[in-house]
Amino acid sequence: MKHSTVIPLTPLPTSRGDLAASPESARFKRRFHVMAKPTGSACNLDCTYCFYLHKEQLLEQRRGQFMNDLTLETFIRQYIEAQDGDSIVFSWQGGEPTLMGLDFFRKVVALQQKYKPAAQRIENNLQTNGTALDDGWCTFLKEHDWLVGLSVDGPRELHDVYRVSRAGKPTFDHVMRGVDCMHRHGVSFNTLTVVNRVNARRPIDIYRFLTRELGATYLQFNPCVEPTSFRQVAPQFWDETSIPVVGTARAKPGTEGSVVTDWSVDPDDWGYFLNRTFDEWYREDLGRVLVNLFETAVAQTMGLPSQLCITAPFCGKGLALEHDGRVYSCDHYVYPQYELSDIFTHPLNEIAFSERQKTFGFEKKASLPAYCRSCSHLDLCWGECPKNRIVRAPDGEAGLNYLCPGIRRFHAHAGPRIRQIARSIQPPRHPPTGHASLP
Repeated sequence: MKHSTVIPLTPLPTSRGDLAASPESARFKRRFHVMAKPTGSACNLDCTYCFYLHKEQLLEQRRGQFMNDLTLETFIRQYIEAQDGDSIVFSWQGGEPTLMGLDFFRKVVALQQKYKPAAQRIENNLQTNGTALDDGWCTFLKEHDWLVGLSVDGPRELHDVYRVSRAGKPTFDHVMRGVDCMHRHGVSFNTLTVVNRVNARRPIDIYRFLTRELGATYLQFNPCVEPTSFRQVAPQFWDETSIPVVGTARAKPGTEGSVVTDWSVDPDDWGYFLNRTFDEWYREDLGRVLVNLFETAVAQTMGLPSQLCITAPFCGKGLALEHDGRVYSCDHYVYPQYELSDIFTHPLNEIAFSERQKTFGFEKKASLPAYCRSCSHLDLCWGECPKNRIVRAPDGEAGLNYLCPGIRRFHAHAGPRIRQIARSIQPPRHPPTGHASLP
């Protein structure tokens, strides 16, 4: 399908994206989203770039210590009570959530029905590596209309570079068996691809694999950016004296003294990946395939709220719930310094709107360097994810996003066509937020 078809850019259903509601709209509505991690960091794979496996040691999780029945019921009840929208979206992540087994998720469905208000509907999504999906799983997922987020990094030779088993073996064939099973049972799924130092140079191969071979029509691309100290040091607790200037050797992967791990994507490669993927999407699939970063760029250009937390002017509406009921400010901030409380001490609604979490949400976006504030793309970027703000601006000011060169490259390249798409859909319902939205 060519680009003559108008793409649907009303805000994506919450189970189709990374965050339940845009942070801008959430400033006016008391809504929030929780990523529940019933297995904690436990996983059946040992992906090289995983930012969560080390939480087992960091949070002192005993092996095999998963979410118990009391924590599960308390979470489901509190989360439903706290939501005032037409739909209530549960996101089950990990680690690898399928390690809980099907009986656990049958309890989930039963408890959701027990506490569900008559006027609201329940939606569920399951983020998985797909290796455990079989007829039993897919029958359950289809019967209860669960959306699957499938982690897959491209064709075999790219996927297997970093996504390996505990024994260091390739996992591609196991994932493809899961894909085949979902197709047979008619299970809806999206794809989540971690763009890393290796696969970033193969954007067209990845895009065509996901859309042509897997048949995916909604794609999420997440850039892999991990500071070398990520296992021990929480975001924003870095040693500022070690932060390099953007564009220098230490601000790139694979160099001596680099600020990031060897598997992190190169900032310039991130721009290359986005540009080539955008061109292919625009030329071949506009109106048929949704890409998270492209959809939100069009929506924001139309003056609508961001559909993703990373491109919104404020953070803080996407909490992470660990297996034991402890709640953290964000999925990427599961460190002791960002533990808010637990659901037995305070209910979720109080935790989500606590002063501490409000401060987290506003400060992480508001404290952008002058280099960002003067950027012509600020209204589409807002400094991207704060966890990636690990380099200095050209003038030496700290707090610039590591991916900045690639992000600027993308918006400069795709901007004219994004504006064209926005004009073809409808005029903005509200004026753009403008730089004045930043405190």
